Amino acid sequence: MASIDRSDPVILGHVLAEHRELFQQIMAARTAFQNGTVPSRSRVDATIATLRSLREHLHHHFQLEEEGGFLEESIARMPRLSTAATAILDQHPALLRELDQLIGRLSAAEISAVEWKLATADFDRFSANMQAHERSENAVVQEGYNEDLGLLD
Repeated sequence: MASIDRSDPVILGHVLAEHRELFQQIMAARTAFQNGTVPSRSRVDATIATLRSLREHLHHHFQLEEEGGFLEESIARMPRLSTAATAILDQHPALLRELDQLIGRLSAAEISAVEWKLATADFDRFSANMQAHERSENAVVQEGYNEDLGLLD
């Protein structure tokens, strides 16, 4: 019988894989915003497709977290983490809303230099919020499993 004090490598491996996938998708989206000049409509459409893919993945990721999994397991191991885990889960709608608003901004008929600059700033803000969210999530998992995932360094 496995001890509850031991970390589950399957769960921790899944956490790391999910976060790597999210990181890769965010980096793909970031690449679209690297050039400060107003892009062609086809590039804007490709950026929207990348953001929609990120949003879909993020929505699925959030659903898994909300249905249980490693946050729930962390709370089971250390009930005092409940408040921090709840705060993390409460951030999900706002993060998805940020992506929805960004997609809406880019879906406008014409993207001006001002609109592109605002969209880039929106993405940077989303990215910073998402990174803060992931750091908080990783901290709860690391504390709940008493396991250094090497992600906060």
